[in-house]
Amino acid sequence: MLCYNKLLCYVFPKRCFLRTLCTSNAETVAQNIHAQIRSLCVHGNIEEALSLLYTQDTHIHTQSSLFLQAYATLFHACAQKKCLQQGIALHHYILQRHPTIQNDTFLTNHIINMYCKCGQLGHAHYLFDQMPYRNIVSWTALISGYAQSGLIRECFSLFSGLMAHFRPNEFAFASLLSVCEEGGVRCGTQVHAVAFKISLDAYVFVANALITMYSKCSGSNGGYGHTLDDAWTVFRSMEFRNLISWNSMIAGFQFHGLADRAIHLFTHMYCNGIGFDRATLLSVLSSLSERSAFDDTDAHLRNCFQLHCLTIKSGFISEVEVTTALVKSYANLGGHISDCYRLFLDTSGRQDIVSWTAIITVFADRDPEQAFLLFCQLHRENFVPDWHTFSIALKACAYFVTEQHALAVQSQIIKKGFQEDKILSNALIHAYARCGSLALSKQVFDEMGCRDLVSWNSMLKSYALHGLAKDALELFQKMNVRPDSATFVALLSACSHAGLVEKGLKFFNSMSDDHGIVPQLDHYACMVDLYGRAGKLSEAEELIYKMPMKPDSVIWSSLLGSCRKHGDTRLARLAADKFKELEPKNSLGYVQMSNIYSFGGSFIEASMIRKEMRDSKVRKEPGLSWVYIGKQVHEFASGGKHHPQRGAILSRLEILIGKLKEIGYAPEVSLALYDTEEEHKEDQLFHHSEKMALIFAIMNEGSLSYSGNVIKIMKNIRICVDCHNFMKLTSHLCQKEIIVRDSNRFHHFKYATCSCNDYW
Repeated sequence: MLCYNKLLCYVFPKRCFLRTLCTSNAETVAQNIHAQIRSLCVHGNIEEALSLLYTQDTHIHTQSSLFLQAYATLFHACAQKKCLQQGIALHHYILQRHPTIQNDTFLTNHIINMYCKCGQLGHAHYLFDQMPYRNIVSWTALISGYAQSGLIRECFSLFSGLMAHFRPNEFAFASLLSVCEEGGVRCGTQVHAVAFKISLDAYVFVANALITMYSKCSGSNGGYGHTLDDAWTVFRSMEFRNLISWNSMIAGFQFHGLADRAIHLFTHMYCNGIGFDRATLLSVLSSLSERSAFDDTDAHLRNCFQLHCLTIKSGFISEVEVTTALVKSYANLGGHISDCYRLFLDTSGRQDIVSWTAIITVFADRDPEQAFLLFCQLHRENFVPDWHTFSIALKACAYFVTEQHALAVQSQIIKKGFQEDKILSNALIHAYARCGSLALSKQVFDEMGCRDLVSWNSMLKSYALHGLAKDALELFQKMNVRPDSATFVALLSACSHAGLVEKGLKFFNSMSDDHGIVPQLDHYACMVDLYGRAGKLSEAEELIYKMPMKPDSVIWSSLLGSCRKHGDTRLARLAADKFKELEPKNSLGYVQMSNIYSFGGSFIEASMIRKEMRDSKVRKEPGLSWVYIGKQVHEFASGGKHHPQRGAILSRLEILIGKLKEIGYAPEVSLALYDTEEEHKEDQLFHHSEKMALIFAIMNEGSLSYSGNVIKIMKNIRICVDCHNFMKLTSHLCQKEIIVRDSNRFHHFKYATCSCNDYW
């Protein structure tokens, strides 16, 4: 017997054909509309896609499956692009036009995912609670949303609810493991155990998440070592590994600073024909950038060069992120900055704010002036600096003689609306202090609405740098955050510069007794300096031998300087020998011993030291001073031999010295030999670089780049006693404040006195 449909077709063939044709055309129209919506979403044209949907909704509604797919596509696009307002509008539109759709699990899951990706967890959870039926995707979407927001407790609560209804899938486990990176290794091992029980730990997606979790998760004691071993165990036990598995393990080694292991694993990966991608190269290059001080720099440079060749061969050199990582690696491994700059220029047309920030970072330490010029060029190229770019620019500004550059950067920070950023405020405190403007540092500190530990430490270091121990100690009493290791470095440094031995010893003992902080090399170096400056050389020596770690060159150089100040030849010889063992190419050990012998009248021994220095091909660092006049930095070496106005400067200097002698200036001729290692002549003392810089600043007083009756000079080595006396008397004679920043600290000369109280 013929069925009813066939009978209709037989009796009314024309009408059934038309109905089929109309249905076919409607389906085709709906398919075309959906295809257009999907294409627009893929290309990021969400507004156009939404407009198309709103105008053609009736055509799609004729086919329910296409109707749902079109809406799901749009919600997925809104989730990817974080278009919350468009997603909310679409959700409201659906509720008004198709109220029954809220009962569809497939579409509701997409809406929940959209709200989660846009950070609206309250909306997502409300929808989840209203669902008449939930599937595994519903639970996983919400767990993923809470995981992305780092809400550990909520994730575990939802995961427990999921297990009561369904067997969790690999995506739920991966989401839960991602939040365990913050929760600690105990949370992660519990999730691992559950995955193991239901045999999901073997899934590559879960195993990859386990590697990442163990790599980044600290143990119960705060350590990381054994968790990295757990990551390696998971990696080795995997029967099948994809590229993400290899990348995750390499990234784990990079996270722990194990450059050698990261490079070795990448080499094994490459030699076995396993492909690599941009993420692989970025992790390996980051490993090279974060090498430790004990790594073989030459070997890492060779590795960096080989990776550079590989990026060219594979075509990844065209990606600006990879080139930027190469720039950072070469710079951190001591590569020439000109090579780094050439790499940066090769990305012309593809540069972004990250690449600009990277090249500015390269120059910030080695050539601050060029770093600042690049920062200015960044603005001309219409790139918008972020907080990190500003912080690096301020780091470069800290090397300048005056605060003008830091002020210019601060004005840009305010203009861009970053004035409330704590990191930038902390950088400003440091930059202003290093430029000699302690008042501006204090102003920034006082105006901060919210201070963190770095803020307090930066201000403490600023006071210590300027020799204001009393201010530093008073500020410490006001601290409303728990001090750390850096806090006590600043306090001990302040006590050292002021000769507060008992106070410094009390701080040193309180570190472990009251604050649970184990003293490190920096703290011992401060204590050796504190004892040494005060003439307690036997206590300094005893402390060195009691240290739980091996003394470094800083500690021996500090002791050597104290021995020179107090004339202890025996201990100085020991300190000099130890220093030369650690830094054989540094002239400090030779120069200090020659000075000590010369000052004690042992000229033969001094001559032998200088001969040993020449035979070792070690060159003494020349004394240099800088002063900022107009928009130009003027550099002076001893004698000012290369300055075009040398004759006028020396003539003016001779007149000033004559006037100073009338008010009591007596050149320390005995210092000439060991401070300059040249002939016993007064003019050798008079031609020191800071004196030349001072006279030049006085000659160009109208062109000084900073306001007020202040002259600022920067010097690369420690100021000598004669120049110190010279600056004090000149400040009185000329009625000016003279600020000299030497290698150790700031000296503020005013009214014939110095802020250091002649203790430096």
